[in-house]
Amino acid sequence: MSQTPTADQLRNRLVDDILSTREIPSDVERAMRTVPRDAFLPGIELENAYTDQAVTIKDNPGQPLPLSCASVPSVVAMMLGQLGARLGDNVLEIGAGTGYNAALLAELVGGGRVTTVDIDSDVALHARTTLNTTGYEGVTVIEHNGLLGVHENAPYDRIIATVGIWDIPAAWWDQLVDGGRLVLPLRWRGQTRSVALTRRGDELVSDGMELCGFVPVIGQNGERTAALNAADTIRLHYDQDQAIDTDALTGILLSDEPAGAFLSAQRIGGEESFDGIWLRATADDDRVCRLEVTPEAAEQHLIHRPATPSRSPALVEDDSLAYLTVTREDADPQRPFRLGTAAYGPRSKELAQSLITHIDAWGAARRAVPQMTITPPTTGPAPDHVITKPESHITLTY
Repeated sequence: MSQTPTADQLRNRLVDDILSTREIPSDVERAMRTVPRDAFLPGIELENAYTDQAVTIKDNPGQPLPLSCASVPSVVAMMLGQLGARLGDNVLEIGAGTGYNAALLAELVGGGRVTTVDIDSDVALHARTTLNTTGYEGVTVIEHNGLLGVHENAPYDRIIATVGIWDIPAAWWDQLVDGGRLVLPLRWRGQTRSVALTRRGDELVSDGMELCGFVPVIGQNGERTAALNAADTIRLHYDQDQAIDTDALTGILLSDEPAGAFLSAQRIGGEESFDGIWLRATADDDRVCRLEVTPEAAEQHLIHRPATPSRSPALVEDDSLAYLTVTREDADPQRPFRLGTAAYGPRSKELAQSLITHIDAWGAARRAVPQMTITPPTTGPAPDHVITKPESHITLTY
């Protein structure tokens, strides 16, 4: 008769599973083997507390995403590795959540200081309660707008955001020491990546980025969403600086005229990620958006299924649109899928060719990661290509 595993056994098994798929620093591993995640998730079954999945702690009625949740443990480990918090550091966390991440940070900084902030009073209270219960009374929990930082305990050696950030607030620049690190799920052109940045004077310079997904922060409204059909089952997501004529695009994917289908030279295996295409395209192309198609719309209406219906990169210009597709071809058993594009509208061929150019550029160096440089908008003339946001300018260089 098998015995029910204990919380310690489940916690160690979860960390072992994470280590089997990615490297994490030894201090992060130690912290994750120490802090009891189940104590921060009251009411959740023990087994579920130690699975590699997010757990909602507060719903957001009427919205597709929760207001707050406990992040996927493997993503937590990845971001803490990016942060590189050291003993004695002063750390600010934006988005208190359950309090679990703040407890991990407290383990990492030892005698240092951890401040965690959340705009929602219920979430902040939950974090305070669980941190007290688990012995982390030294963590400062503040109910406050995280976009303003926390000036009382600044300056910080490390700042980490556990909510999706669309623009980097000026307050964070003021509160981060020169040479300090900022890790955040940054959102641009419809994608989200956990970007690790080091401050070098008036620049934030990246040394790594990983695909991720997070609940958006409250208070930033730079992202736009437009329905492309009456049923609102096909949507386009784009940024406020992009000149998108949504009226001209309405119904374009449901037109009677067939879409143009074009294939690239790039093939992929069944488990091979191709999200790097999206990343590379944003380095020099301001037409990149995200296409979202519900399963019903994908099966009943579209001639060509998007590569990932819920989140496929697309290029948009005036009344034309092209998006990424994946087609199965059995000619190469190692890489049976071929990347291409479906395109609609008067400029369909031009947009399709541009997207194929991005696909081929990615195909020539599939593991390449760009360097991101972020500057305040007041630092002088922008480079040749810049993603412009109210409080930051972003450039990507391969």
